[in-house]
Amino acid sequence: MFELDFRAFLESFLSFGKKLLLAHWRSLLLLFIGVYLPLQVFGELAEEVWENEGGFPWDVPILLAVHSTSSTQMDGFATILTKLGVFWGVFPVASVIGLVLLLRRRWRSLTYLLTTLFGSIIINRTAKVLLHRVRPHLWTSPAPEFDYGFPSGHAMSSMTLVAALVILTWNSRWRLPVGIIGSVFVLAIGWTRLYLGVHYPSDILAGWMVSIAWAIGVSLLIRPNLTKLGVAQDREPDHADQLTPMEEEAVTEKTK
Repeated sequence: MFELDFRAFLESFLSFGKKLLLAHWRSLLLLFIGVYLPLQVFGELAEEVWENEGGFPWDVPILLAVHSTSSTQMDGFATILTKLGVFWGVFPVASVIGLVLLLRRRWRSLTYLLTTLFGSIIINRTAKVLLHRVRPHLWTSPAPEFDYGFPSGHAMSSMTLVAALVILTWNSRWRLPVGIIGSVFVLAIGWTRLYLGVHYPSDILAGWMVSIAWAIGVSLLIRPNLTKLGVAQDREPDHADQLTPMEEEAVTEKTK
């Protein structure tokens, strides 16, 4: 009798677990590849920086290789291009996109964009203060920086914006152009930070990894692109500016 009951319970659990995993396999795969793996890389880098402020064996050789291509003209080009990584590029583009989402009443997408961008800033400042990694001083930089270097703020801001835009355009024809142009932009900004000698390569890599993890992680919670394939308790709302039934229930419980 006990064996029969246990077998029935086990079969019921396995059947339910299989259906649940099949229903969410895409989210689980995205969570593993887009959040867990980047955070693992960032964690390894951060731990090494915390224990050994000197950096990694490959940091200086890469910096010196990049610096070997320097010239007066390239100095000016890199100095101007690097400014697109925050105030001249990321901030204006994010502001325009945010304004468009605001005028179109795309509250969910706008909330995702703002949460991702401001969260990235908080993560960057917090990590820099906690890890206090000194920037490289291998040569006189044409555009010196004086705060801490790990992770790179320019690398984080550029990657966060591009990752957020790829996610926002994922179900549209703009996904591929945004991904290609965004990748070139992210790599270009990363190169300028190395060329100017204000970051180690590990600073850049850490910034990219934590930004990818953050942007994807927030998207799994806010879900700026809800699909029409949903379960009955959490189906897509009629309009993009509405909450799902599950979100409505959570808000109601919080306000009681």
